[in-house]
Amino acid sequence: MRKLSLLLPVFIVQQLYINTASAQTSGNNSLLWEISGNGLAGSSYLYGTIHMICKKDFFISDKLKQKFAATKKLYLEVDMDDPSVNMKMLQLSMLKEKKLSDFFSDTDYNKLNDFFRDTIRMPLTFLGTMKPFVLLSIITLKTLPCQEQQSYEMAFIEMAKAQKKEVMGLETIEDQMKIFDDMPDSVQAQMVMRYVNDFSKEKSDFAKMVEVYKKQNLDSLYEQISASPDIEGSEDALLFDRNARWIPVMEEAMKAQPAFFAVGAGHLAGDKGVIHFLRQQGYTVTPVK
Repeated sequence: MRKLSLLLPVFIVQQLYINTASAQTSGNNSLLWEISGNGLAGSSYLYGTIHMICKKDFFISDKLKQKFAATKKLYLEVDMDDPSVNMKMLQLSMLKEKKLSDFFSDTDYNKLNDFFRDTIRMPLTFLGTMKPFVLLSIITLKTLPCQEQQSYEMAFIEMAKAQKKEVMGLETIEDQMKIFDDMPDSVQAQMVMRYVNDFSKEKSDFAKMVEVYKKQNLDSLYEQISASPDIEGSEDALLFDRNARWIPVMEEAMKAQPAFFAVGAGHLAGDKGVIHFLRQQGYTVTPVK
């Protein structure tokens, strides 16, 4: 569970991503992209993940394994292989001057309490000193209709270890946690309560998104999830600013040696997506079929 909450900002974004006017990939639909040109000695690769998925829906193709093996380092959004990350995450997840109940009205907190008791099967009192995004990590995990779940990030880490590749992060755990710390309390409460108030729809929407993800169709993925209002007003903090900050890190890594980047699929496309930003910098970014 603590590992999942580390992935929370992007896990939510993948379900709630707000489409932009030109967020299309011109039919080049793929989860795996080759980055070449602009003076690179060898190709690097970019892969769009879904952070948690039912084991029966999980897939890694032979082509993906081949391209992964051709690189020297693995970059995730955060270095989940860092032995200190769990402790850092726990510390950053705890409220210091507030209680969880301070974020919600009495009515909403009572409803939230009932939801955790009846649906999550966990007393909300256990989470009284935790930040609201911890609740979101628990609730979003429950949107998966299965007991056996799989993480692409953890799978890539295991592949990297087997091939003696170093695992790195495009940002720090502090960067990710700060995204929610900077949000107004009312916005954080609203995000939680939207799941509570319409949990059946959230489960249905996530199931549809998984089907689109399995087809590796980025355009349809955007169309599927563009209607949600959940991150309206927070697109820059959750997505676009992070995409832009990752580009210099990626460039430095690729110039040193071929690298494999695995980030949430919601970060790939669009006129403020990673693919577009890389092309702006002069790289050739092409889908690998």
